[in-house]
Amino acid sequence: MVVLIRRTPTLLISACFAAFAVLPRPQTGSAQTPTATAQLKVSGSVSTPLTLTAADLKNMPRTTLHVSNSHEKKSETYEGVLLEELLKRAGAPHGEQLRGPLMTTSVVAEASDGYRVLFSLAELDSDFVNSEILVADTVDGAPIDANRGPFRLVAPHDKRPARWVRMLKAITVSSPKELN
Repeated sequence: MVVLIRRTPTLLISACFAAFAVLPRPQTGSAQTPTATAQLKVSGSVSTPLTLTAADLKNMPRTTLHVSNSHEKKSETYEGVLLEELLKRAGAPHGEQLRGPLMTTSVVAEASDGYRVLFSLAELDSDFVNSEILVADTVDGAPIDANRGPFRLVAPHDKRPARWVRMLKAITVSSPKELN
């Protein structure tokens, strides 16, 4: 739609706003929301790489954590799947398998904006420590919003939430080079 007006600038601006008012608005509530299409990849030095959706996580053993978010200065309740569970399902070494050179295996969690954090595989294994690192898909009973989700890594026992990865998209396991 083109509107030509030869009047004062005020009328021209009003005509522009009127033109925007008649444009069709985008449809909301479509079946393909970002949460419905989002994927989390678990890959690297694993026997069974995974590509998981929100529905996949909903069908796995769930954990609820009540945490204090120091960035937002409030208490929150996250629900999701322990990162340890995802690593086991992908075939990363765990339990009695995790010894010797495998103790130097690392895990990198990456966000869609490129932010990355590092964990040792041992610190994610309940045979070594009760870390409760969670791949969360809900906060306070609702899906995580697009600015932080749809998946968020929550490391509740870190003194600072610097390893809380919002918009989590990938988990990559890296074993020592001499084992590859």
